[in-house]
Amino acid sequence: MTSPWRSGSTAPSRSPRRRSPTWPVPGLATESDGRWPYPELTRPPLPEGSPGPFDASNAAGARYADLRALVLPAPEGAVEDAKLRGDDGWLPTDGLLAEYAEGDRAELRQKFTDHGLRHVAARGWTTGDGTHTRVYLLRFGTATVAEQLAREDIALVGDPAYPVRGTEASVWDDDFPARATAMDVTRMTYTEARPYGAEQVRHGYLIAGDVVALVVQSRKGAAPAVPFQQTLALQGALLA
Repeated sequence: MTSPWRSGSTAPSRSPRRRSPTWPVPGLATESDGRWPYPELTRPPLPEGSPGPFDASNAAGARYADLRALVLPAPEGAVEDAKLRGDDGWLPTDGLLAEYAEGDRAELRQKFTDHGLRHVAARGWTTGDGTHTRVYLLRFGTATVAEQLAREDIALVGDPAYPVRGTEASVWDDDFPARATAMDVTRMTYTEARPYGAEQVRHGYLIAGDVVALVVQSRKGAAPAVPFQQTLALQGALLA
């Protein structure tokens, strides 16, 4: 799988009935456009005989690959945030809830419980320009449950239902390239509107089978759009 979002290729082959996506995004074809140098991305193998999350035989949209191996790796030269790795690669729900405004955490915890949140895998890093990135993968029992929670309770079109910590007001991100989303993945993205405080925060959700991904980027001054778009696109490619 080749994408202009990184130099190199993402990995492996997939079911013959599905075509690997590419993202011909204008203006993102040079190394000086703000993209980060990610390592080659490879999806973990499926257990023998297990279908992929989007195979026709997999009505529940269940994901049988190790969720921890599907979290986007840090780009080259970034400093990883060890606390987000959790125990054995699983992050407690409190670690995820810390991304949201304190007053919303109890309500969100109950929603995650009611929807049967099974696991959270996460990774975080800080690049040389001071951008702090956090990636969370939330796995639920079925694709239907994951999509219901995301679309109806969290990732609404327009304004996010639950602001992420440190934001004054987040608005729908109209500038995200429409074709930079992998097949079978739904994207919902937001950016903190001006005027913001000491730093700007961008965040977005991906819905892919039984997994909902949350990606948050923040940076003192302003958070550039290109690394955020790149990170969402590559994480979506791993989940597709």
